[in-house]
Amino acid sequence: MIGDRIVIVGSTGSGKTTLAQPLSALRGLPRIELDALHWGPNWTPVPREEFRARAARTGAAERWVVDGNYSQVRDIVWPRANTLVCLDYHLPVIYWRLLRRTVTRVLAGAELYAGNRESFRNAFLSRDSLFVWAMQTHRRRRRPYPEELARPENAHLDVHRFGSPNVTERWLAEIGVPPNADDARGRGIMQGL
Repeated sequence: MIGDRIVIVGSTGSGKTTLAQPLSALRGLPRIELDALHWGPNWTPVPREEFRARAARTGAAERWVVDGNYSQVRDIVWPRANTLVCLDYHLPVIYWRLLRRTVTRVLAGAELYAGNRESFRNAFLSRDSLFVWAMQTHRRRRRPYPEELARPENAHLDVHRFGSPNVTERWLAEIGVPPNADDARGRGIMQGL
């Protein structure tokens, strides 16, 4: 079973947004990217209280899919959610996905949040690189979830934890997302970018 307020968590590059898209379409749910609420122009985070206010406003809706890991708003999002999906993939999988996503965004000049774009320099030659961030946070992100989910205040969540994209694909098929529904190139949703 899957609810109408779904939160998706996982390491940087694991595919949170990629998973949120077909879940949103399947269930007719608005999609909320926490990154879009968090980042201002020039990759400047909005002030913490503004971020929390944005999360509270959007999370007050009756139905949604939220993707993101921000602990600053977990106390706002998780109590309202009824389903939590955790993408708990190994680092090589995440790095491969992050590489493909980043190269695609850089080459396309894709605008992300608040006019921000990824650049080759920032993506690959900076201390702020998402590859560095993924390496630094991967283990740290995986550890707290079992503890957090064991807390009584999170007992209401229907938790789905997936250790590989193939397992995620099987779950999507079980809940009614057709294979390759979001990817015209013929790869599965979780196998794509």
